[in-house]
Amino acid sequence: MTMPASCPAFRRAVLALALVVVGVPALAQETGPSPLRSGESANQFAANQAVGEAVLIPNRVIYPGETIELAALKQVTLVPGKHTPDGMATRSEELQGKVAKRTLVPGRYIPAAAIRDAWLVEQGASVQVYFTAGALTISAAGVTLQPGAAGDLIKIRNVDSGKIISGTVMADGTIRVGAS
Repeated sequence: MTMPASCPAFRRAVLALALVVVGVPALAQETGPSPLRSGESANQFAANQAVGEAVLIPNRVIYPGETIELAALKQVTLVPGKHTPDGMATRSEELQGKVAKRTLVPGRYIPAAAIRDAWLVEQGASVQVYFTAGALTISAAGVTLQPGAAGDLIKIRNVDSGKIISGTVMADGTIRVGAS
């Protein structure tokens, strides 16, 4: 006996088969109308539906080096009982303004390891380097040898001496060095 394509069990079986063949995307709850079970009112059906977790996933390909904007993401509600795997970024606070380290595919979770903060200083940029010990502050001009975000440890070349030193990128774009 053949089943009609509109049968919910048939659609679920086809979806499960597609997931096994293609991979494991973020499982979203269907948003279309769902059929009522025999003798069930619309209010009873709505009460029985558990609300799934809402997550953000890409709605288009996001390429490495591209800044992630909310327009490139869509919000989906996970199937009830399905939870986001550990290590995935799914909230706007985790994603807005970050930069993709690798290609992010539509309909898939975004691993936290696949995004980074935007660079605060670029490679080759002129920066102020500060050393502070108590009341003593020494500043020098430097050139970054690698890019960095706030809090990153990067290498800098002192413009006057030519020596290469390491320092921490501060939120204002300056570099703080310590005694070695």
